[in-house]
Amino acid sequence: MTRNDKRAYNLSELNRQGAKMSAVSKWRAGAVVAAAFCAAGAAQAQTFPERPITMVVAAAAGGPIDVFGRIIVERMSTAIGQRVVIENVGGGGGTIGGQRVARAAPDGYTILLGTLATQANPQLLSAKPLYNPVDDFVHIGLIAELPLILVARKDLPANTVQEFAAYAKANPGKLNFGSAGVGSASHLGCVLLANALGVQFQHIAYRGTGPAMQDLQGGRLDFLCDIAVSAVGMVDSGAVKAIATLSKTRAPVLPNVPTASEGGTNIDASTWTALFAPKGTPAPAAEKIHQAMIEAMNAPEIRTQLEKLGAVIVAPERRSNAYLLGYVKSELEKWGKPIRESGAIPNE
Repeated sequence: MTRNDKRAYNLSELNRQGAKMSAVSKWRAGAVVAAAFCAAGAAQAQTFPERPITMVVAAAAGGPIDVFGRIIVERMSTAIGQRVVIENVGGGGGTIGGQRVARAAPDGYTILLGTLATQANPQLLSAKPLYNPVDDFVHIGLIAELPLILVARKDLPANTVQEFAAYAKANPGKLNFGSAGVGSASHLGCVLLANALGVQFQHIAYRGTGPAMQDLQGGRLDFLCDIAVSAVGMVDSGAVKAIATLSKTRAPVLPNVPTASEGGTNIDASTWTALFAPKGTPAPAAEKIHQAMIEAMNAPEIRTQLEKLGAVIVAPERRSNAYLLGYVKSELEKWGKPIRESGAIPNE
């Protein structure tokens, strides 16, 4: 090997060693960065939450869902070590509140008390959804279901679901029902009922089920599909009559009202409550919120208060984030067909 050859070899070897050292340095630097991120994540898991958490309720204050949320946050605040405060964001049949959370910072400090309305409306009732109820959220956990009740004016010539179906078929398109607005549980429940019975109803939208119930009591409406706890007072007083529970099981607050399934009509119409966080919310934060939710659900005094609202607390095997994700998907599938057939969508 000549002197020039040796010099070329030495330079090549030095370059090779330098490249090797550079790769090692980059690997070490990457490892340091990864370790820093892990440490930051671990620190967040230990310190979260450091300030109050906002729970958005996509409804006006004072209604059943708002009261439900206020009962839950009381125990969740104790469990998680920070105040959980309610923020009422009504409008859009629940979608304004849903959008508020979908667009919030994904840091765990803004969560949604979601319902059928917030998670079904954007996907099923709009040609241009404000958000995607599946992809735009971290699904924390399902809390409870709230059965819907078919209530009618007291002089409607039907006392059972079979008689109601026969009367509706004998008077096609003549029966009207009220709701809290397009996309509300009271609207969707009656849409599902129409699909199950194979009939058509006229829909009259109100600003809430309160005014609709007043018109039902006055005989200006034929029926409602209302949350059980909202209807129980009027039913007990005799101002209106309950024909059937639209869920698979009887409502705790109206235990003597049979289900539509008992009357031969295959329907399962309930609204529900669940917790969601914005997409990208760190897993440690979501898990802490989930554990606080579970503690609230397991507290006997909280359970009693929720049952007085007509809520049916879901079984332990239905409380995981994975279950909620699958449940939301199945709800979209269940409600999609009757809503499409009703002609209620899309809104351009």
